[in-house]
Amino acid sequence: MYLATTGRRDTPAPPRTGGAGRRVPGTVLALGTVSLVTDISSEMVTAVLPLYLVLGLGLSPLQFGFLDGLFNGAAAVVRLLGGYAADRGRGHKRVAGLGYALSALSRLGLLLAGGATAGIAAALATDRVGKGIRTAPRDALITLSSPPEALGRSFGVHRAMDTTGALLGPLAAFALLWATADAYDAVFVVSFCVGLFGVLLLVLYVPGQQQAPPPVIPAPRRGKAFGALRDPAFRRILAAASLLGAATVGDAFVYLLLQRRLDLPVGWFPLLPLGAAACYLLLAVPAGRIADRVGRRLPFLYGHLALLGVYATLLTPVGGPALLLLVPVLALLGVFYATTDGVLMALAGPVLPADGRAGGLAVLQTGQALARMLAAAGFGAAWTVWGPGPALWAAISALLVALVGGWALLPRNPSGTPAPGTPEVQIPERRTA
Repeated sequence: MYLATTGRRDTPAPPRTGGAGRRVPGTVLALGTVSLVTDISSEMVTAVLPLYLVLGLGLSPLQFGFLDGLFNGAAAVVRLLGGYAADRGRGHKRVAGLGYALSALSRLGLLLAGGATAGIAAALATDRVGKGIRTAPRDALITLSSPPEALGRSFGVHRAMDTTGALLGPLAAFALLWATADAYDAVFVVSFCVGLFGVLLLVLYVPGQQQAPPPVIPAPRRGKAFGALRDPAFRRILAAASLLGAATVGDAFVYLLLQRRLDLPVGWFPLLPLGAAACYLLLAVPAGRIADRVGRRLPFLYGHLALLGVYATLLTPVGGPALLLLVPVLALLGVFYATTDGVLMALAGPVLPADGRAGGLAVLQTGQALARMLAAAGFGAAWTVWGPGPALWAAISALLVALVGGWALLPRNPSGTPAPGTPEVQIPERRTA
């Protein structure tokens, strides 16, 4: 396994000789396994939490929505702290491990809280903080352990493994509820044990520190985290991602609109995300490989065209079987995530200096997350005032404007990127416990 010493390359890589360059680094596979196991744990709880809080404990949908939105917003901000802490002393594994451990302990917190609202709120906050802390250091580890020309494939493999866990988690939760006659405590106990297993895998199999390769064109020293904003290429990527995020209304509204259009039974609603996740799983690796070959800018933009297709399909009058609407919406949503989630990290990662990569990725993820929160709030307000149809037309208009802006903003060849054909200097990946 190797780390390339080049800057970001958003153009097709020159042909490589030998087979080593086509392997996915072991660090990526190890992190993918940790994410798979952790997502089984987290999605077991996510799948049953609305039922547990609203039906089991009697919280109103408004109370649940307020708690969920508040903690998701807090998690977006906590990412900045996680990225900054990871860059100090190159402690990416340590900070990511803390985040995974906090998320695992939050399941135990739900079990111990009983019906106390304060205890439930504390457990949810712990889970969101853990998720926020671990995301940027984990993605930084992926960028530091992969050659720049293979980052799309590496993120595709990681996201595919992560999504496998997201698919298995709800199925495991519903199987447990069926076997235990709706004993939510059993779900929390099993989720806690699975989460601890994920932490153990991280400790044993993920290298503690990646050796940063020297860039072909040395980058100026700059502060970590917000120091990334001094780089013009990164600023343009951040602006484009935030602009497009501000036109992304959120999956929950898509599923609510589907349920409304098709008059689906409420019991089927938790299974809707599985369709999009299955499509994401199938396409994550191919999308990453394509992004490595043609550049990551175009796949990221085309992915938002797929999201535009989701909105347009929801407005299309479709008669006949429900599958005529259900399948294209969920498939296009899966295409959107497969071509944007990991691809954006692969696009931005090599632009950042190695000693500030986690902090820079945290800034990018936070900007995108906050923009999506504003988009969801705006769409919810538009739905309430105008109705779902006009709100969707407004979302389509906003996304078209954002696509034009993203096309103009995303850099085609950031400064410091070597021209195609520039030879790479490679060093072995350093492995430490």
